[in-house]
Amino acid sequence: MKTNILTFLCFVFLCACQAPPVEEYAIIPQPQEISYTPGFFKMGNHPVISYSGDLNNEAGLLQKALSSDFSLSATVKDTGKGDINLVLDPAVLPDKPEGYQLEVSSGKVEIKAGTPAGILNGVQTLRQIIKEKDGKYMIQRASVSDYPAFSWRAFMLDEGRYFKGKDVVLKLLDEMSQLKMNTFHWHLTNDQGWRIEIKKYPKLTEIGAFRDSSEINHFGSDVYDGKRHGGFYTQEDIKEIVDYASKRHITIVPEVSMPGHASAAIASYPWLGTSGKQIKVPGKFGVHYEVLNVSDPKVLQFLDDVTNEVIALFPSPVFHIGGDEVKYDQWKASPAIRSYMAKKGLKTPAELQIYFTNEISNMLAVKGKRMMGWNEITGDKLHEYQSEEDTKEAEQQLAKGTIVHFWKGDPALIKKTIDKGYDVVNSYHEYTYVDYNYESIPLSKAYAFNPVPEGLSPEEQSRVLGLGCQMWGEFIPTVESMNRLTYPRIAAYAETGWSGSDKKDYNRFLKSLDYFKNKWAAEGIVIGPTE
Repeated sequence: MKTNILTFLCFVFLCACQAPPVEEYAIIPQPQEISYTPGFFKMGNHPVISYSGDLNNEAGLLQKALSSDFSLSATVKDTGKGDINLVLDPAVLPDKPEGYQLEVSSGKVEIKAGTPAGILNGVQTLRQIIKEKDGKYMIQRASVSDYPAFSWRAFMLDEGRYFKGKDVVLKLLDEMSQLKMNTFHWHLTNDQGWRIEIKKYPKLTEIGAFRDSSEINHFGSDVYDGKRHGGFYTQEDIKEIVDYASKRHITIVPEVSMPGHASAAIASYPWLGTSGKQIKVPGKFGVHYEVLNVSDPKVLQFLDDVTNEVIALFPSPVFHIGGDEVKYDQWKASPAIRSYMAKKGLKTPAELQIYFTNEISNMLAVKGKRMMGWNEITGDKLHEYQSEEDTKEAEQQLAKGTIVHFWKGDPALIKKTIDKGYDVVNSYHEYTYVDYNYESIPLSKAYAFNPVPEGLSPEEQSRVLGLGCQMWGEFIPTVESMNRLTYPRIAAYAETGWSGSDKKDYNRFLKSLDYFKNKWAAEGIVIGPTE
């Protein structure tokens, strides 16, 4: 009997000594480090947000999020202590400018970071860990230390094909911010449309922003909808959007396509084109033959003028020039181009493109901008319509300092590019093209993407700045079709960019995705499949 009593007392003692269970956070992107403590912080319906330093913007965004997410009426003050304290401290993760530390104790929440961007990233984590229980709001006690694996975490929206409008862009920026994505790559010009007001060249939007019809169904269908389509952003629109992004610590990188994908510009000003012919803004999708006449000083002056106006609107240190899918047929047929190549000692069209690209690089450098372009700008052969002769190893070398945006070709080209001294953003189309259907890129494949190819040394790996996911617009005419393809895959790319491959756990990711699935449903966003 005594033995039974002693055994029972030991059992009771051991149970008392065991720590109570904790509720682990479900967060996307997954933080780098989390340490849990038993217990909860209980938050009232009228929490006080306190902030130090220049954090009025971040405190306001938190106040707005608590209202929209939980119907909480928060008060913001810039002195004293609150229920949620935002603390700017340069000693916190000093080598991780977007990083933050979040501490949930029994009496308060504290988010500390060295920069306002880090504070906002902590705020976005906080939004996901507040739980409602019986009408009360609780947060599991824990310490979080978090920072991004990559400095470039981008979503690209192509509006050259279909204009979506300001409200759609602002909504995308909100979603990106909550997923801690920091770069909005805005594809503003293409063959089928020019979407940004340039005051010195008004025909770019008077003519270039509109087309008579659009190809439907698939590439090469030659079936058209017969509907006029168009639209563009005024410079005031752009300023508003850039300001909105800046408050969410998102950099907007503008892309103005050159020397190919320029039909809309050439339709507006025919003297820009190599053929010199008057064309219409095409409704057909795919790669067109029209290409800028890069031998004409007037064309370079046009590009100088255009980049001046675009740069005045976008504070981004990077300017994307496109540079992809240039068909060389018109250049090879042009006496003016052939004469120009001979004068400059250029043997192939690929060398001519590199020479032109370097001229644009110099133009941008004078304006304080770093050039970026799709990986055709290296001169490598990527397309069946390019001959070996046209793209044989070029003597011309791409300007140093260029960011090469990899999207197509053997991933071994990334190492080749890095070995030549260039930084790379990896947007390999087989994994990151969000306009591809879910049969081509299911959520699991999107999540599996690693922007750093195998076989790179640590030094070479440091040249991979990060990744981008691309929403190309050829056959995405509506916001609804865009949303279904974007969500939920954008969350997979966001986690890869922030958490890195070492933190990946697909089952954990799917569980954490429930928060966003519920959020998107409440917002009326119909998403694609999650399995």
